[in-house]
Amino acid sequence: MAKLSVRDLSLAGKRVFIRVDFNVPLTNGGREITSDKRIRASLPTIQYCLDQGAAVVLASHLGRPKGQPNPEMSLAPVAVRLAELLKRPVRMAPDCVGAAVEAMLPAPGEVLLLENLRYHAAEEENDPGFSAQLAALCDLYVNDAFGTAHRAHASTVGMVAHVKQAAAGLLMDKELEYLGKATTNPDRPCIAIIGGAKVSDKIEVIVNLLKVCDRVLIGGAMAYTFLRAMHQPTGKSLVEADKVELARDLMAQAGKKLMLPTDHVVAEKFEAQAAHESVTVIPEGTMALDIGPATLAAYIAEVNQAKTIIWNGPMGVFEMPPFDVGTMSLARAVAASSAISIVGGGDSEKAIKTAGLSDQISHVSTGGGASLEFLSGIELPGVAALTAK
Repeated sequence: MAKLSVRDLSLAGKRVFIRVDFNVPLTNGGREITSDKRIRASLPTIQYCLDQGAAVVLASHLGRPKGQPNPEMSLAPVAVRLAELLKRPVRMAPDCVGAAVEAMLPAPGEVLLLENLRYHAAEEENDPGFSAQLAALCDLYVNDAFGTAHRAHASTVGMVAHVKQAAAGLLMDKELEYLGKATTNPDRPCIAIIGGAKVSDKIEVIVNLLKVCDRVLIGGAMAYTFLRAMHQPTGKSLVEADKVELARDLMAQAGKKLMLPTDHVVAEKFEAQAAHESVTVIPEGTMALDIGPATLAAYIAEVNQAKTIIWNGPMGVFEMPPFDVGTMSLARAVAASSAISIVGGGDSEKAIKTAGLSDQISHVSTGGGASLEFLSGIELPGVAALTAK
């Protein structure tokens, strides 16, 4: 990904607009932050710009205020927490555009946080006038919000046309480096572990990774659409009946590259206390809720040989023991592996975190939807808009 990095910019004395992802979970009517992970993730880029002598303007969305100001989705609590983490004042703007904001623009070494971008419908509409207003607040642009890079909004795409240079922040840089190498020139053997409920959510990912990977391991409920395509009994397991033909085509295309579960943990009910057993053929009246021990052993053997591992989606109902064994055991194997390991957001990230293994993974992506689109081979608008090196 030959895009400018914030490290390539001359920042001294410049006002830099950093698009961050401060879409944090709030409680108590929008007054308390329950996790500051996303704020902490942005600190290296913000600190780097300040150290280089820049004036920093920060912008983010929070929640879905539907183009209207909503005090429960204000970024004001974020300004307070960010000031604590940066150990310096962070001023909070009353809006993200307009005369009041322009009157507050920071000097070098100062930080201004704009109010929620999505208080304006023009943000998601990628409105040219709104884009120009945002661009008027800065000399240079940095996008450090990988989680929104798949959206062509005013703050991710529109305003970029009005600035001299647009670069990737340190967090975005890391995402592009890991995901870019894994999908273009991975160390081999390269395997992908793809799970989750629906084949329809992951079709493009599977098709694209079959071109790149040496093996693609399928788990989760989506496996049963493939098994139905092989005319195997699936009992009451979740199957996308309208995707069976597609699954058959994918298997024909993939040949031996595609690995499917050979045994399953089944139960009659979707309940933690339900009696369960491991079977190779799913009995009528039962549903598969996890991969079985033989499948787990085969998948771990692939993990142990791999040099690159891409993981997106759980192997079963990992939130409900005892149906978490496949996902958690695989998570431990991936963490113990010396391979470059990339976990793509969402449920896989939750599983890794629940197992306490986040710091043993080479890269945990910060963007669920964005990482899925990247792994599907789709060019992300927020990345495409950045200045080429």
